[in-house]
Amino acid sequence: MRILVTVKFTPDLQSQRSFTDGSVTRTADDGSMNELDENAVEAALQLVEAAGEGEVYALTVGGPDAVAAVRKALQLGAHHAIHVSDAEIAGADVFGTAKVLAAAIRKVHDEQPLDLVITGMAALDGLTSMLPTALAADLGWAQLTLASSLSVADGTATIVRHMPDAHETMSAPLPAVVSVTDEANTPRYPNFKLIMAARKAPVTQWSLADLGVDGASVGAIAARTEVVDASEVPPREGRQVVTDTGDGGVVLADFLIERGLA
Repeated sequence: MRILVTVKFTPDLQSQRSFTDGSVTRTADDGSMNELDENAVEAALQLVEAAGEGEVYALTVGGPDAVAAVRKALQLGAHHAIHVSDAEIAGADVFGTAKVLAAAIRKVHDEQPLDLVITGMAALDGLTSMLPTALAADLGWAQLTLASSLSVADGTATIVRHMPDAHETMSAPLPAVVSVTDEANTPRYPNFKLIMAARKAPVTQWSLADLGVDGASVGAIAARTEVVDASEVPPREGRQVVTDTGDGGVVLADFLIERGLA
């Protein structure tokens, strides 16, 4: 079984965010692999282990720092890593990103057919959950999204999707694009051996030219969204700091009562 997992390098959500020319400012020491993509990597590894054979490819699109995302996937157990990086990709929206990912997936698929592409349910920096659908549409493959569980048998992928008032079971022929939620599994911790191996493991580097993609069709110039204004979070005002000398609970209660909150 051959599975490709898309992973994204996302900034630390707890850090102060800023914009440069309408794009989120990113630095190497201010990010990591998108946490929800760990569930996608785990799902792929479990399927390969259950089949008794196979390979897992980790693919990311982004600047030089984004290589950290695929190296994290290698630490978790992925067998191959691919990093698509090109200055013309800067400012791409979800549709541009999906187009680049689809081109890279086709390149891998043409060399040796893939069975599945697995993604996380969302990227924590955008939370659109649009990429899996856009990717499946570009590839022309079936899509199974927001899977709480995933299995593969006899050339068919089957998922269970948990809805507020029902559980849905859906199937699609391979190859297919599947997105998994954080309910699908518990990602494993990387062991020391894989951590050390991931540092020196080769990462395939591709540019847009390698994929035959026109930069004008995927970068900021082609984006369907635009940041028109951005400003820093205003400082909090009107705060009252209380030093607890034994009556902190009473002071807090009085504070809430005065404001009709208790």
